[in-house]
Amino acid sequence: MITIKPEKGHLLIAEPSIIGDTSFNRSVILLADHTSEGSVGFILNKPLKYTLKDLVPDTKSAFKVYNGGPVEQDNLYFIHKIPELIPESIEISLGIYWGGDFDVVLTLINNGQIKRCDIRFFLGYSGWEPTQLETELETNSWIVTENIYKKAIIEKKDDTFWKEKMLELGGDYSIWSNAPENPNYN
Repeated sequence: MITIKPEKGHLLIAEPSIIGDTSFNRSVILLADHTSEGSVGFILNKPLKYTLKDLVPDTKSAFKVYNGGPVEQDNLYFIHKIPELIPESIEISLGIYWGGDFDVVLTLINNGQIKRCDIRFFLGYSGWEPTQLETELETNSWIVTENIYKKAIIEKKDDTFWKEKMLELGGDYSIWSNAPENPNYN
């Protein structure tokens, strides 16, 4: 397997060896930023029991909210693919954007101008200090892959995403795709 270096827009796939880590076990993370100052990403496959209307009283939207990671879990973040509608968006890569004017987002959602396939919301984010992610890569905590889905990644089903990535990696990873999340259940 060819090892690639992490970059903005790449995916971090949790190695099967991350067992017992409730935040990152079986996670697929989109890297929103990766510089010498650190890294930021959002877990794409860990939906919470909340919807947007549970957290933001100014909307009746039932958009799903995801656990973005263990950092700042009292803050709401979002990625999207509609920068032409959301001012102040920051491009991650491949047509995916991070953040922007939240008041505009709420207005657009309430007016039915943003669909679920356009945006994804997260409580918290995943963050790494300088060199921390590289250290975790050296200890085989993560596999870095390119985002082959481009902006359609926002629409990926969350319940099978990690398993799909294990099957794509092949070899010994295929075995892990069918293993129970908790090995004690085996």
